[in-house]
Amino acid sequence: MKLGFSLPQFGASAHHPRDIARFARQAEEMGADSLWVGDRLLAAVDPEVGYAGADYIPEQFRAALDPFTVLAAAATATERVLLGTNVVNAPWYPPAVLARSFASIDLLSGGRLLPGLGTGWSPEEYEAVGVPMKERGRRLDECLDALDALWGEGTVRHSGRHWSIPHSHMEAKPVQRPRPPIYLGGFAPAALERVGRRADGFLPIAVVPGMADMGAAVDRPLAAVREAAVRAGRDPGVLDVVLRVNPTAEAAVEDIATAVLEAGEHGVGHAFVDLLYLAEDADRTLDLAARIMEKVRER
Repeated sequence: MKLGFSLPQFGASAHHPRDIARFARQAEEMGADSLWVGDRLLAAVDPEVGYAGADYIPEQFRAALDPFTVLAAAATATERVLLGTNVVNAPWYPPAVLARSFASIDLLSGGRLLPGLGTGWSPEEYEAVGVPMKERGRRLDECLDALDALWGEGTVRHSGRHWSIPHSHMEAKPVQRPRPPIYLGGFAPAALERVGRRADGFLPIAVVPGMADMGAAVDRPLAAVREAAVRAGRDPGVLDVVLRVNPTAEAAVEDIATAVLEAGEHGVGHAFVDLLYLAEDADRTLDLAARIMEKVRER
């Protein structure tokens, strides 16, 4: 089981960005396999859609650092850990900009990038970036096409419904060839269909405690993804899975370790723990990460 952790990026951590490199270096030294960022832009005061089914957005999202900046800091401070996004909201970005940012991280890290893409859920964030939220699924599909073109061999050209790229040279390609593996998140039927049809991996989520039923968190959505892969003429066995474990403020270290280990029993070979709600500074987060890792490794 590969085990990773989220990087300090949101809430109180956003006000102490110099801790990012130290956190990344120490997490790698204590044996973490991966480090992850998310993508939040703002927290609406009166949200049309709240977070995770609630009618509000957690105060931790009122301060958020840019995911690419955070990954760059982690890349320069580490040598081994994988560096993932779970997730970057692809429809917010022109594909040429996204391709450049991801390629820069992959080059900087020597080929350690795991790009995870999604569509987000906040109407206010879509309004702020000037992108119609109703187009998010179609834009993600086109973004995937454009990334293939941008990261392919030779020159690039793309003409789509939402973006056009004139015939151009774009030679700063990712280290990983033909491109970094693309992971997709989401749980709506259309999102699961897209994972099976387009992605190299799936990004399910388990909330601990609360949604620690790995059948609901992993087995059922993954079955839908694999069925979609078969319909698309793909081998479902090649799809990777990275589980995000989201502990609530009430979660204990034992709860988190148990969820990680149970995920392994359900065929998940890689999980990371988001400690956003359990710690407000890098030292406390590192301590929790060490205790979780010890619990997982000792069993």
